[in-house]
Amino acid sequence: MTSNIKEVLGKSFDYIIVGGGTAGCPLAATLSEKFSVLLIERGGSPYENPTLLDKKYFGFPFLQTDDFSSVAQRFISKDGVPNLRGRVLGGTSTINAGFYSRASADFIKRVGWDEKLVKEAYEWVESKIVFKPLLTKWSSAVMSALLEAGILPFNGFSWDHVAGTKIGGTVFDSDRKRHISADLLERGNSSNIVVLLNATVKNIVFQRDGNKSVVRGVRFIKSNGSINQTYEAYLSQPENSIPQGDVILSAGALGSPQILLLSGIGPRAHLENFSIPLLLDLKGVGQDMQDNPGIPLIIRAKPEHRLPEPPQVVGIAKDFKFIVEGFVLPVSFNATTLMRVSIKLAFPESKGKLELNNTDPRQNPVVLFNYLAEEKDLRECVQMVQLVKKVAGSRSIARFLGTKPRINVTSNPNELRNFCRKNVRTYYHFHGGCSIGSVIDRDYRVIGVKGLRVVDGSTLSESPGTNPMATLLMLGRYQGIKILEERENASAFGSQQHP
Repeated sequence: MTSNIKEVLGKSFDYIIVGGGTAGCPLAATLSEKFSVLLIERGGSPYENPTLLDKKYFGFPFLQTDDFSSVAQRFISKDGVPNLRGRVLGGTSTINAGFYSRASADFIKRVGWDEKLVKEAYEWVESKIVFKPLLTKWSSAVMSALLEAGILPFNGFSWDHVAGTKIGGTVFDSDRKRHISADLLERGNSSNIVVLLNATVKNIVFQRDGNKSVVRGVRFIKSNGSINQTYEAYLSQPENSIPQGDVILSAGALGSPQILLLSGIGPRAHLENFSIPLLLDLKGVGQDMQDNPGIPLIIRAKPEHRLPEPPQVVGIAKDFKFIVEGFVLPVSFNATTLMRVSIKLAFPESKGKLELNNTDPRQNPVVLFNYLAEEKDLRECVQMVQLVKKVAGSRSIARFLGTKPRINVTSNPNELRNFCRKNVRTYYHFHGGCSIGSVIDRDYRVIGVKGLRVVDGSTLSESPGTNPMATLLMLGRYQGIKILEERENASAFGSQQHP
């Protein structure tokens, strides 16, 4: 692990992974079993900041953000809704609520993944960084409130995405220490992995092979340096041949489409606006952006001195459409928090798009999610508010508080439509921008280019399970194994061709 760019200059690697986040770290660990890997992360090491990994500081990174160095990078979508993305090794798994729950069996079937390999990949993650929580008084109260509101049956502890109320996994252990995707790097071959920190990829370097573009490597800058001072790292290239490995984008639902656009892969007209030479007119880049609309209800208006608490239980209601969780979130650094019950719409129909804001890869792109633009989403939001109001106003929550919660929400369905529009928030589960079929194929290769893949939340058409973290951790491992198998099969085929 290094921030010294000189340690990678002039070197080549079998694989270069852009983004040491939730999917990128397990992917790097897996590929390192057989190949050399350079993992480039724009942020720093979380291990140098112990408060990041301590449960009592959950939510603190959300309070302190800046343009270039904070572990959480703030952005505001064109909808006007504030949002965050991770900028640290481990990615969002280092700053999120740490709730772990697998995707549904139906989702896995629909995306066409190998069910046996998916199960093995989840278990590989779980054996290292996931735990069964010890329920706190707050979580017990939320669990009772979910059941009281009719979110049945009670399923006890489960990894699985099942209707009703359940206790989920957590990345916080019994000593309140957070475990993150970067911990999975320990499961790889350490002599095969170089992790370059505080380096931001500017674009991808290509060469021509006949009429096709082939990836040669990446061009990057120091995250705190000048945009004009660039460096390059390359894929290993056999003599008289093209590279056998890949550059793999795992920079997240904002980062991966942004890097493709900065590399000249995307809609022609948009790239022309920024004088970016066109490599491939791929109209799907940045399209189909989605964020699950969320509605939080604060159950006590006055902040109080209480430790922050991520959710440990979840309600999965109305045929998997609604996800309900309870949080205790900090509102300042002096240990004041607010308790809230939040609900999200699992399958919104409204979609938006992502475009460049400028050509600086450290700056956020412009993104529009179009929250509640479709009538169906707005109708379902009204039902969501009615349900979360039942949970927040339950006898169980009142008993926990010692008083009846004040929930100032109308009961009038027409007024609730306006309430939804005014109060819609992010659940931080945004996805899309590099969809299968329009940007990548089923092997996660970028269509029309050789040696480039995308493996992260930008490839998802919906947010799987209650929270996507589990499935993105699994996806890094899963795609890593698929790539290893592919290389092994190609090697066996090659040896048959040339005995």
